[in-house]
Amino acid sequence: MKLVILPERLKDGFRSLLRPIIRFFIVLNLNPNFLTTVSLILCFMSAYQFAKGSLRLAALLLILGGIFDMIDGSVARATNRVTRFGALYDSTLDRYAEIAIFLGIGWYFIRQYDTSSALGAIAVMGVFLGLAGSIMVSYVRARAEGLDFECKVGLMQRPERLVVISVAALISEYVLIGGLAIIALFANFTAIQRVYYIWAKENAEKWAKVSDAPHE
Repeated sequence: MKLVILPERLKDGFRSLLRPIIRFFIVLNLNPNFLTTVSLILCFMSAYQFAKGSLRLAALLLILGGIFDMIDGSVARATNRVTRFGALYDSTLDRYAEIAIFLGIGWYFIRQYDTSSALGAIAVMGVFLGLAGSIMVSYVRARAEGLDFECKVGLMQRPERLVVISVAALISEYVLIGGLAIIALFANFTAIQRVYYIWAKENAEKWAKVSDAPHE
């Protein structure tokens, strides 16, 4: 059984709820890159609210930013505006958005807690390791795709990370600390999982070529 945090059925159901909004933006003839930029701005606003300690407002802004991030690709495909620059622009802004979110949370925790205490250390290390894992998950996928491998596997991908942060922040800051610890663990696990996936896939292709080779 494949272990997942957000089942595809749940993701598909949420996308179906967004269809009226997607159609509305299509009618407005908005450029998908504009929607990507709006997503980044909302995430920057979320990061600022995290830094201030307004966790619930920050979570709501992050959710809204994530929705715009989901919509931009759908609008691009529906209006035949899918471009290589658009893909690069989207990926780059996604990374900046996520870095800003972690920095905002980290700033709040550093001001809020004594980092020499156990709770403070867990909070800050959760931010640092969570950010490192998030970057590595994205890096491994980008590097793999540059080598002509598709690499979308993993337990803690970007949607899962945003959901964990948003839901945890809506509940309480202590749950947020726990959520960051989960991200720190499983994001780095996902990066390693993707490396192993590409290794296994490449070796499977090599064995397939050997088995298909003519035998004398």
